[in-house]
Amino acid sequence: MEQVQWADRGQLLQLDTPEGAVQGGCIGVSRLGSVQLAGGFSIWVQMHGSSWVEAKEGKFRLRRGDWIAFEKDSKPNVQADRFGVCVGLTLSGDALREMTRFADRGLYAGRGSMPRRDARIALHLWREAAARLADSSAATLDTASLRPILLHLAGVQGELAARIPRCPGRSRSRKRQVFGRLQRARLYLEGNCDRVVRISELAELTSFSSWYFSKTFHSLYEESPQAASARMRLEHAADLLTSTSMMIGEVAAASGFDNCCSFARAFRARFGQSASRYRSASVPARVAAAKSSSKALGRTGT
Repeated sequence: MEQVQWADRGQLLQLDTPEGAVQGGCIGVSRLGSVQLAGGFSIWVQMHGSSWVEAKEGKFRLRRGDWIAFEKDSKPNVQADRFGVCVGLTLSGDALREMTRFADRGLYAGRGSMPRRDARIALHLWREAAARLADSSAATLDTASLRPILLHLAGVQGELAARIPRCPGRSRSRKRQVFGRLQRARLYLEGNCDRVVRISELAELTSFSSWYFSKTFHSLYEESPQAASARMRLEHAADLLTSTSMMIGEVAAASGFDNCCSFARAFRARFGQSASRYRSASVPARVAAAKSSSKALGRTGT
């Protein structure tokens, strides 16, 4: 695989990144372009517009400032919308281990968002890394080319990594291993907000027993897997209410609820108001945001 790849204007790239072939590479998608990875750890940052991602862990939508990271066998497919720009990095296992050695930091599967300033820094460092990689050959490539952007992204994940000491294990490497598995399970919950996820699925994904997984998950995230799943599904429903014109019943079904009554009770308990009132209250905010954006564009045009 070339070390710098970009899919633009509907172009589809299918990238084979066998483990150990190269230390890493820079990837970007924009304007309906899409990338399918066959392997390798990857991390993505949404710079403009939005993108849709499908992977072994489920389906996700990235908005400006969002980041998402996947394990080596996740095989994500990332597609930008009409105005979307998303940049990413792929890393081999050796590159991740080397990063841990020289900086005592790692990158983990998961999802989050970063302030606009951090996103701008990430884009600047990504461009610098891409320029260095474009001038390098696979024979001479090492993680020094990617080090600045990797350290920045590890800093963005700092709040997550602060949980590592809570994980069971005698050594720091064992704690990191357990944390990485649990982060992937948590990402799986986020990627499957349209249904109820069974504990057995998560246990199989992490190679833990159901009992050990539930116990460790609760100690790490301070909520049970079932509670986390319910919370994420309700947050997903709230997002659908504010970003789509779907009917309440459709939102309930798309969030894994069997009937509107159970959805209504759960939504009111979570947000303190009905789904219809929640949607109505969000309309003025969306209109104000649209007007503000329109005025900003007008000032830019003048």
